[in-house]
Amino acid sequence: MSEISTLIPANPAMWVTFGAILLALVLYAIERIPEEVTSIVVICLLLVFFSILPVEGAGGKNLLNPERLLAGFANPALLTVLALLVVGQGMVRTGVLERGAGLIVHLGKGNPWTSVAITMTVVLIISAFLNNIPVVVIFIPIMQTLATQLGQRESKVMMGLSFSAVLGGMTTLIGSGTNLLVSGAMEELGEQGFSFFDFTIPGIVLAAVGLLYVLFVNPHLLPDRTSLASRIMDRSRKSFLTQIEIGRGHRLIGAPIHGSFIDGLPGLRVRRIFRAERNFVPPFHDTTVKVGDHLLVVGQRAALTAAAAEDPALLHSATGLAPELAPDGDDITGQLGERAVAEVMITPYSSMIGSYIGKAGFQRRSRCNVLGIERRNHVYRSALSEVALEAGDVLLLMGRDSDIKALRANSDVVLMEWSAEALPHLRSAKRAALTFFVVIAMAATGLIPIVAAALIGAIAMIPLGILNVREAARAIDSKIITMIPAALALGAAMQATGGADFLANLVIAGFGDAGPAVVLSVFFLLTAVLANIISSKACAVLFTPIAIGIAHQMQVDPVIFAVAVVFAANCAFATPVGYQTSLLVMGPGHYRFGDFVRAGAPLVILLWLTFSLFAPWYYDL
Repeated sequence: MSEISTLIPANPAMWVTFGAILLALVLYAIERIPEEVTSIVVICLLLVFFSILPVEGAGGKNLLNPERLLAGFANPALLTVLALLVVGQGMVRTGVLERGAGLIVHLGKGNPWTSVAITMTVVLIISAFLNNIPVVVIFIPIMQTLATQLGQRESKVMMGLSFSAVLGGMTTLIGSGTNLLVSGAMEELGEQGFSFFDFTIPGIVLAAVGLLYVLFVNPHLLPDRTSLASRIMDRSRKSFLTQIEIGRGHRLIGAPIHGSFIDGLPGLRVRRIFRAERNFVPPFHDTTVKVGDHLLVVGQRAALTAAAAEDPALLHSATGLAPELAPDGDDITGQLGERAVAEVMITPYSSMIGSYIGKAGFQRRSRCNVLGIERRNHVYRSALSEVALEAGDVLLLMGRDSDIKALRANSDVVLMEWSAEALPHLRSAKRAALTFFVVIAMAATGLIPIVAAALIGAIAMIPLGILNVREAARAIDSKIITMIPAALALGAAMQATGGADFLANLVIAGFGDAGPAVVLSVFFLLTAVLANIISSKACAVLFTPIAIGIAHQMQVDPVIFAVAVVFAANCAFATPVGYQTSLLVMGPGHYRFGDFVRAGAPLVILLWLTFSLFAPWYYDL
């Protein structure tokens, strides 16, 4: 104890820095004010303090001047993370991930547990090259489907989805923003940053061990829980009726109908065919679609949405009328802009009650096209254009996102806010996938810097028609824009004031006699514990200077301790606040805070033990 007490310096600037770090950690943890505000407040405090009491370096220059404290906003790691978020959004908006997820389910058909294992493995692999958040968002409905097939609650599998994504992110430099930030912080400290596959081998070892835990242990530690709200809000069981007019040149001409299913429209069933000479009802035998037919079709929302995304013109005639135009002659379906679908309910006092769908004027006024109608499981026997609207009818709409939101002020309908979702740009899927793989290839081969490859990919999304400017801007997380520079400013202050060296000396004084392997293990555990209290990204930036300091003190390659920061900071499994993917699955999985402690803490310990045994052997400590 006396040895440690002699290490404590009387350095006000260092203690102020530690106070700022503690303040930031507390504010981030309690979430009483927005994280963006906390980050800006911390930066402002540092700017004011070190302007009044500068930390002088060689030549009397202030080592923590405004240029240094604000340099995080132009940090290459931050720019890379933001650019990769845009690239990932392009993959989501074009349906590339969703199509891949559908293929996974098909591969495991007949054995849901096999599908779960395949899904978790694929999520792990994809997350090595793509931001974890969009991957988890895409696979949440897939896991819900698999849980239903298994006869299990979503709570048994949803947390494993988040864990798999984080484990995959440990294996490459761009797999997680945390990894990029550690590499950037190393370069700020004058060290060599990571290359693309620098820690892939130990990352694969940890990911493999973690995946086995997720598949075979994690489900037994999770609760069997669901909620009434989730059953009420489940929209996948609701069926909508729509009508398709077969004009000349329609792609369905000549398509055979088997029973009530038609080739080219998966998931949709034909209820009736209205033809000039007669009407047809199922089951259909030796029937093909002809020019002039009107198909009365029923299907769940997902099938209708997929059909509208694949061919925006397919359901134009859902009302039995030609598509209407807005007063300015613009196409109301949103085909030329960002398109979305949503559900609205006809109110009891709506002026549309008693009117036919296509003649109510709703499409012209709202600039939204009606894709289908649902009326308490009513079976229609007449053309949709002859159905008079009633109070309580639910309409499935397609239109621009702005027009969908404008329905909030429409007194004729009630917009079901939860039902609104953007349609994927399926026609741009190949371009998005090609752009993504080019970015990965350039980054992995070192042909150009990773930040340049990511920025090129993000910018290319717009002229290639994959995203518009608004969609690209929405992909950028304001929390990341502010939190990372704040963490980098705190890290710079720790380095300049001697705080990083002080903490490094404390660790060495307490465990240095046991050797580098023990110090590495203790340091990993300390970092992992803190990562579960604050953001893993902030933890990574704060602990990197300490890791470099310990490595220099013990005359060990700094890369080893920096790799420990990468893995430990990603071990934010024991609480839902450490990593955003945990927050994403809390609702669908119906989890509570304690569920993450019960199922995540053993995984943290398992990965800590695995790293403590493998890393000293792998790095020859």
